Amino acid sequence: MSAPEPPRRNRTTAVVVSAAAAVVVACAAVGYLALRDDGNGEARPQPSPTAPASADGTDRGAAGGGSGPLVPGWKTVVNAERGITFDVPDSWARKAASWVSYVAENDDPKEKPLVGMMAPAVLQEKWCTSDDDKDGTQDDYALASTGTTGEQGSRSAAEAAEDTAETWVYGLYTQPDRSRLTVGEPESFRTKTGVEGSLVTVTSSGTPKKGKCDTDGKAVTFAFKNAEGEFVSWTYVGAHGVPDEVPDATIRQILGTVRLYKQGDGQD
Repeated sequence: MSAPEPPRRNRTTAVVVSAAAAVVVACAAVGYLALRDDGNGEARPQPSPTAPASADGTDRGAAGGGSGPLVPGWKTVVNAERGITFDVPDSWARKAASWVSYVAENDDPKEKPLVGMMAPAVLQEKWCTSDDDKDGTQDDYALASTGTTGEQGSRSAAEAAEDTAETWVYGLYTQPDRSRLTVGEPESFRTKTGVEGSLVTVTSSGTPKKGKCDTDGKAVTFAFKNAEGEFVSWTYVGAHGVPDEVPDATIRQILGTVRLYKQGDGQD
């Protein structure tokens, strides 16, 4: 893989790695990205419209299994490594199971991941395109993404949800400034399939617009225990305060499909 480019604001990176390496990166946290592969193992943020769909009322239960999406017309996203399955509208692009997206500190030449996610689904991968760093290459930024990860080291679901959501908004939208973050109180949440955990929403406001594609951000993280009793999480991350922002109703509908992985999930 080629050497990483100099860090710049709101830069996200995604790489396709072996399952073992993916697990290491995914332990950092969960969150948002939308990226394109540039042929060198790199990827950059991007977008696409959300097509709302109404749930069919099916409740398979947390231990139910089954490979099809819970919402008619949607498609299933699987992170078998962490034991998580969820669904997204058809307009979202699913990345490979071995795909890992992450964000690092802008001034870190080694790009140590602050937070990452495996096998994300991305909305509008080319929502905004610009060359803000003036390197002669146009960079694509997505509107939003959603994915899952492990939460090793977390002492509670509430702690995991807050840390992960806050880190994604900071890493993608406000760094090096944390003062523009608004962290919501943890709330108990139960998905459509009966998975229970803690939900935290983090937003930013008033972030200086230094480039064409800079916006405020929003992250919604749901942390819970998987079938092995380990803390894991699902996260939505996207642009906030823009006309194309994904509605809360759509985010909640996607969240409602989060369930424990069963063999055969995703074969739709």
